[in-house]
Amino acid sequence: MKKLLRFAIAGGLGFVVDAGILALLLHATPLGPFLGRLIAIAAAMTVTWLFNRTFTFDRSPHSLAAEGFRYGSVGVTSALVNYGLYSALLITLPALQPLAAMVFATAASMFLSFFGYSRFVFRSE
Repeated sequence: MKKLLRFAIAGGLGFVVDAGILALLLHATPLGPFLGRLIAIAAAMTVTWLFNRTFTFDRSPHSLAAEGFRYGSVGVTSALVNYGLYSALLITLPALQPLAAMVFATAASMFLSFFGYSRFVFRSE
């Protein structure tokens, strides 16, 4: 239960980074909601990796490079699901605000992330 709570905190931090960067890019640049979200997801993934490897899960038995690759693999898979849902929502519901689409997509992909990180990245051998 402690891991799940810490994972939720990491996810909350990642969400704040994702939403903050997306909002900043939408307001201050011409990037738009699709390219802006790719940048925001990458920043959020970095923040959650640092938090999860430090506070949420026990250190993995893998080297930092192997752990980073595994984390990236799960993160990219989860991000693709997240981004796919986000894009589908914006395309099918054009009146939907990008941040609202982000909330729905992030919530839907959260379970995939926890399962992948806890079973594939940080699991003790």
